[in-house]
Amino acid sequence: MSGGLRALVPYYRPYRGMLAAGLGLVLVGNVFTLVIPDFLRRGIDAIGRGAPVRTVAWLGAAIVVAAILGGAARFGMRQILNGLSRWIEYDIRNALFRHLETLEQAFYHRMPTGEIMARATNDLSAVRMAAGPAIMYLTETVSRVLVAVPLMARIDPRLTALGLAPLVLMPVAMVALGRTIHRRFEAVQEHFGTMTTHAHEALSGVRVVRAYRQEASQTARFAALNAEYVRRNVRLARAYGLLFPSVTFLGGLGSVLTLWFGSDLVIRGQVTLGDYVAFTTYLVILVWPMIALGWVINLFQRASASMARIQQILAERPAVADPATPRDLPAATGGRRVEFRDVWYRYPLGAAGGGGLPAAGGTPAGEPLAAGPQRSAERGWVLEGVTFTAEPGQVVAVVGATGAGKTTVAELVPRLMDPDRGEVRLDGVPVRELRLAALRRTIGFVPQETFLFSQSIGENVGMGTDDPGAVVAAARVAQLHEMVDAFPERYDTVLGERGVNLSGGQKQRTAIARALARDPDVVVLDDALSAVDTHTEAEILRGLKRELAGRTAFIISHRITAIRDADLIVVLDRGRVVESGKHAALFERRGVYWQLLRRQQLEEELEAAG
Repeated sequence: MSGGLRALVPYYRPYRGMLAAGLGLVLVGNVFTLVIPDFLRRGIDAIGRGAPVRTVAWLGAAIVVAAILGGAARFGMRQILNGLSRWIEYDIRNALFRHLETLEQAFYHRMPTGEIMARATNDLSAVRMAAGPAIMYLTETVSRVLVAVPLMARIDPRLTALGLAPLVLMPVAMVALGRTIHRRFEAVQEHFGTMTTHAHEALSGVRVVRAYRQEASQTARFAALNAEYVRRNVRLARAYGLLFPSVTFLGGLGSVLTLWFGSDLVIRGQVTLGDYVAFTTYLVILVWPMIALGWVINLFQRASASMARIQQILAERPAVADPATPRDLPAATGGRRVEFRDVWYRYPLGAAGGGGLPAAGGTPAGEPLAAGPQRSAERGWVLEGVTFTAEPGQVVAVVGATGAGKTTVAELVPRLMDPDRGEVRLDGVPVRELRLAALRRTIGFVPQETFLFSQSIGENVGMGTDDPGAVVAAARVAQLHEMVDAFPERYDTVLGERGVNLSGGQKQRTAIARALARDPDVVVLDDALSAVDTHTEAEILRGLKRELAGRTAFIISHRITAIRDADLIVVLDRGRVVESGKHAALFERRGVYWQLLRRQQLEEELEAAG
């Protein structure tokens, strides 16, 4: 068994009984199938000898009973082994999804979503075909050949060699043509994905297409993709067209040779007419197994490659995982104390200057940390020695220019990634030493990019809580309740894909309500009010001020109104804390914070001027 398919073995263990029963029925079905030619031989020879009609009738009845029992056994083997393959597919799919849920954001930056979906669908389907049908047909082929060939050789060895010679070429032809068919089928599937992606983008962005009058170009591009799809399907049809004529030719060639030499043996009396009929029946019975053998080889080849691709994902180890001996989180007494102690974080090698995407990873042994802006740009440092403390119940604002590291600070709190050096502490306990479920249960996180599921509004807001009252209360704070009340089905209103039937501001309010509904001790809002208007922002902030009382909160925003009342404002510049304090003190200092506010005021004045 190849390396890829060897990984399937553990998935068979819970179904060993099913596997044994299914393979047992394969053997039973073959026994009943292979006794039929012998009954046929005896019946024909009995007729030639002038045996009583009753004897021939009993042999005919035996053939009917054997056919019925053989058919029942084959039905059972398909039910069991095909069902077994579905259960193994079910287990692998669940294991794959569970594992994907544990992997950090950096993995999804490296592995495109389309590639993951291909492995969870096409590759998994290929594995299923090997796990059940291929095993079934391989067992059927081997057992049938092992029994039928000796029975044929008993009639006449030379006739057996002559009749089987063309059949031996069938697996070779199936493998050769099967590889061609597989390559062309994969090309069709790949192009189908490209065509589907284009259609999805064109229809999803139909307003942009119309605004820029690109209907004709989009239609022409789709027509070109569609033409290529037809061309690839025609090439696939040609390969399929060669397959069955080749198989039919080889099977027919075996029958012609058997007829030629077998009839001579019957005429000369070396074999009886019953022997000859039984021999040709055995030959016909072997045609399908020889065809199936080549098909099975192709299934195993494809499944081995597909299982290796699935194993590549399952072999990924999450960089952020539960500690070996997790510590308990102290009981909350009104918010949590969050400390950043000399936190350094950088992009992976090759993502210098912030050009890459963040991923957790440690500093290589013996390599010094960067020092200074030039070194930071060369090595992609996002945070450099960030140190500050959010006391229980405090509202902490994190501000800075684009690329200063604000979002990285926000994502380190719920441990979506780990720093390269230094540590983040929650009530004095390093977050690395806490169980992830316990840590994230105590934090309400609103990311910069709002994501909503294709579920009801109530289900989106209530993630992590079963209390409908908490959902409504959180929606009121986020200024979402009145909007929901206007919908005919209120909180049961089902959202479209990614909340497409909501505006940007409504999506953000839904995400804020989702974070508050869990009643967290720490709330992290990463630029969570950027899509709402100033009036709505003021209403949300007013509600948040009451709701955040007693909780520790991190607010990242570019608007003065969202941060000026914070208990602590942390100013980041090129990944370093350059200023911290309250609004009034920072404003009087006329430093980086003052420059950021002046720039924002100028932008607002220019916008107001037209």
